[in-house]
Amino acid sequence: MRTILITGSSGGIGSAIALRALKDGHRVSLGIRNPSFLKGTELDPEKFAKDKLIVNYYDAENNPSIKEWINNTHKSFGSINTVIHCAGIFKNTGLLFLEEEEKELDKLWRVNLMGPWLLTKEVWKDLENDGSGRIQVLVSMSGKRSKGNLAGYTVSKFGLMGLCQTMRNEGWEKGIRVTAICPGWVNTNMASNINSIKKEDMTQVEDIALISSTLLKLPNSSIPFEVPVNCILEKNY
Repeated sequence: MRTILITGSSGGIGSAIALRALKDGHRVSLGIRNPSFLKGTELDPEKFAKDKLIVNYYDAENNPSIKEWINNTHKSFGSINTVIHCAGIFKNTGLLFLEEEEKELDKLWRVNLMGPWLLTKEVWKDLENDGSGRIQVLVSMSGKRSKGNLAGYTVSKFGLMGLCQTMRNEGWEKGIRVTAICPGWVNTNMASNINSIKKEDMTQVEDIALISSTLLKLPNSSIPFEVPVNCILEKNY
């Protein structure tokens, strides 16, 4: 049984991973911007024992929320041995962005890169002390190749992939294993406006949750660093 911090939003990949983790018998501490949105859903904390699921306010742009979330998790579950980063935002900011779009680049950087960085930093000692710590990061295929003109989003994800590589190097001797999960289009709200591929042909959130679940069952000697997930043929990475 693991004690898992999961970032995300209601109804997205993070929620699917949390549900799967609970089914597998793990303890889950979920951090989202609007905990009240879970009321009446499958992840309504009222449906679970308090020693199985807690839900906390977490905003990647609000640093104090990180410490409060970790403190609440320590009080409820004790030490933490797994972090799964699912929170992220998408902005269609191109290379030749308009002056008023520069703030979009700042937000992409803060949420997609600095959010996982700061949270990992705060929980690092827990992961080191465990000897079998796990970090999973939903990076996206945009962290492996540039496609089209999504400069801002792609740069933030390339930066996140670099962070994953450094976390792997830093934690290896302490038994910390890092996996960058890199899907293409996933059937979530982020892909709601995509018409080039049918929603049923996209990767489904339950399939990402199954990948996450399987990774948590593997020993230190068998953890893949990258897991590319394709719903369409990718030729240029």
